[in-house]
Amino acid sequence: MAVEIFQVDAFTDKPFSGNPAAVCVLDGPADEGWMQNVAAEMNLSETAFLYREDGGYNLRWFTPTTEVELCGHATLASAHILWETGRLGRDEVAVFHTLSGVLKASGRGKLIQLDFPSEPETEVEAPAGLLESLGVTPLYIGKNRFDYLVEVESEEIIRDLRPDFSLLKKVPARGVMVTSVSDSPEFDFVSRFFGPAAGIDEDPATGSAHCCLGPYWEKRLGKSELTAYQASPRGGAVHVSVKGDRVLIAGRTVTVMRVELY
Repeated sequence: MAVEIFQVDAFTDKPFSGNPAAVCVLDGPADEGWMQNVAAEMNLSETAFLYREDGGYNLRWFTPTTEVELCGHATLASAHILWETGRLGRDEVAVFHTLSGVLKASGRGKLIQLDFPSEPETEVEAPAGLLESLGVTPLYIGKNRFDYLVEVESEEIIRDLRPDFSLLKKVPARGVMVTSVSDSPEFDFVSRFFGPAAGIDEDPATGSAHCCLGPYWEKRLGKSELTAYQASPRGGAVHVSVKGDRVLIAGRTVTVMRVELY
């Protein structure tokens, strides 16, 4: 029996930009090895698998090489598909049961807003290979349970980054986010996200990273409503609202493909 898979570009309203995610809506639980193989076949930063459970949807995310505990853009894409295919009404809240607890998505005008846990960082020393792989002089280095955060002096430094991924892959973390204040009045801060240890050299637009970046820049800039730009080659715009121990992450989405897996 064929299984439908949708490809959705998240944190953008234009096809072929933002962060692409595959979304596979299932009738029930699937074999973990099969899901990992499908994610490897899709070869996107994340493939989401979901099925109805406990008044919502069980949701799991896989990179081409591993399962991850939290993913923003594939959650955004999953909510988009549930509404677009009529599985949920446009005014209904999408409830997801995940490895990071219950997550919710709701419509906010043309945006989809995710209610995610805050994942603040604490200041740490740079592990071996981190700064050498990035080739930067940091203003600050922090780490949360997933990733390292590195603040640098300017947006120009971020846009010019050419990491040594073979070296960066050895850093003991899911990934590394590099960030600075934005040069543009349209955005408060910019970032890029690198995750070679998780099979993703550079992630185009990373929702879960903003669970850390939002609280970080709230402290630095003294404002809880923030607009962010992930300055990857594809680019992505992220709206962030910090609400205590929760972070609301919003963005736009567009479906670019629907295929059948045999």
